[in-house]
Amino acid sequence: MMKLFPWRLTVQAHSILYYKIPSLSFINFSPSLFHSQPEQQDIFDPPFSSTLKTHKPKKSITEKHENAASNEDSEKALNFTVNSDLPFDFRYSYSETNPAVEPIGFREPPRFSPFGPGRLDRKWTGTSAPRLQPVDLEKVAEERRRILGKPLSEEETAELVEKYRHNDCSRQMNLGRGGVTHNMLEDIHNYWKKAEAVRIKCLGVPTLDMDNICSHLEDKSGGKVIYRHINILLLYRGRHYDPKSRPTVPVMLWKPLAPIYPKLVKNVADGLTFEETKAMRNEGLNAPPLTKLSRNGVYVNVVGKVRAAFETEEVVRLDCTHVGTSDCKRIGVKLRDLVPCVPILFKNEQIILWRGKKDEEQNSSS
Repeated sequence: MMKLFPWRLTVQAHSILYYKIPSLSFINFSPSLFHSQPEQQDIFDPPFSSTLKTHKPKKSITEKHENAASNEDSEKALNFTVNSDLPFDFRYSYSETNPAVEPIGFREPPRFSPFGPGRLDRKWTGTSAPRLQPVDLEKVAEERRRILGKPLSEEETAELVEKYRHNDCSRQMNLGRGGVTHNMLEDIHNYWKKAEAVRIKCLGVPTLDMDNICSHLEDKSGGKVIYRHINILLLYRGRHYDPKSRPTVPVMLWKPLAPIYPKLVKNVADGLTFEETKAMRNEGLNAPPLTKLSRNGVYVNVVGKVRAAFETEEVVRLDCTHVGTSDCKRIGVKLRDLVPCVPILFKNEQIILWRGKKDEEQNSSS
């Protein structure tokens, strides 16, 4: 029996010890000290608690239909295709790119459209999204004249200029090195919802040719430039402009990488030998700078200065310290077409321009 119930033996031993040893009489021996009784399992003990399955309430039929409708709406939003009737090809920059010059390579695959996959009814070619249907230019010009309405009087023009030309004007946009970009058209129409005109502050390389900026702004937006002072423009929306019937301008989701164009500076300039080209470059590097250009500055007077310098000098140097290599090349390309001249060297943010041969200048002027 003792073998079957060993705990009875331990209880008897405890009672003998309790009575035989008086010094230990104050100690209360209990069987729990030697044999721990199985305690109640704590269901909230993380290592040993069982996982409780939470039963989700069943959705009603109406909730299922609502979730299905919301999913369909989200899919439609993702697959939304914009059908734009704007009468020109979409580009990232309209004023700083020349459609006549074809690139020789791309830095990203042309199949990736910056408008997003399936969000535009036009195909992206790597540099532009050309219009699919032909454009009726007479109809477009007539619609633009209708929106502009009767020309502004001198009093109306002066009132608008006084209202929007100041620096503290809240209806202002900044035009930077990208020039007249595609997303800028959307911003212009958003400003025209609550204002008759928008103030545009131009900075950087595009200021070399302000006429080009004004023409692209009027052509792409449909407005009219009513004020121009150095690099400040006021673009008027028109008398009969209706924000509810404004054209749809799809937005570019990211800036596409610039394609690769042919080399700007040749090893040997046209009309010169290698030794003569090298001598021209050394002469330009040692010549004093005609002017010093700052980053994102105003270059309105640079073309006139270069033209005046070429009347007496054959080589001109422009100091473009801290302007950046990319902007230096953009400045050289614009001066080549506007002056005109021949850029023969870009080195250490210095631009060396050669006026070309006088016989060629006389032939071009004649």
